[in-house]
Order: sequence, then structure tokens, then C-alpha cells
Amino acid sequence: MTVSSFVRMNQLFGFYQSLLTLRQQEMLSLYYEEDYSLAEISEHYQISRQAVHDTIKRSEKALEQYEENLHLLERRLQREQWLDALEEQIDNKASILAIVQQLRDYDE
Repeated sequence: MTVSSFVRMNQLFGFYQSLLTLRQQEMLSLYYEEDYSLAEISEHYQISRQAVHDTIKRSEKALEQYEENLHLLERRLQREQWLDALEEQIDNKASILAIVQQLRDYDE
């Protein structure tokens, strides 16, 4: 898993964790936040490493599906880009007004 996909999964987990089962939440938290290995998680739950792997993969797929349908992460990242652009254009009123208008139009 690349660093960018790891970061993305952490972000998705932050947005959508409450939509997962408690067990999925716990396993993803151990895996992504606590940096447990699959073997450590399997030992903790007294289940097979394969069962942990399957649960994590299903949970990741669910998080991606939630994002595909709700776009919460995508919208947040877009807003952050616009805020960064506003900071860069602090002395240019016309640019700031154009970005503000984009923000207003975004949620319509």
C-alpha cells in the first residue's frame, strides 16, 4: 500500500467510520491508526489472519463506496484548495471574489 493510499484510507475512515460495524471500526482503527499488523489483530480477536484481511478489505471497499456516493472527502479537499487559493490572492480582490463565487456555486 502506498503512502497516498494509506492517507486516503485514513481520511475516508475519519469521514465514514460511523457507517461501519463496530468490529470493522475497531479493526480499521487498529490497522490504520495503531499500526497493528494483520497477525497482531488476528491474535487480538482470536481469528485467522485471513479473516482479518477479508474484514479490512471489505471495510475499505465500503469506505470507497460511501465516498463514491457522498463525496465528502472530495468536497473537503476542493474547499481546502479554494481556501489555499484565497490565501495566495489576499491582495487581489477580484481573484478573491471569483473564488468566493466558486465556493457559493459549489453547493448549489
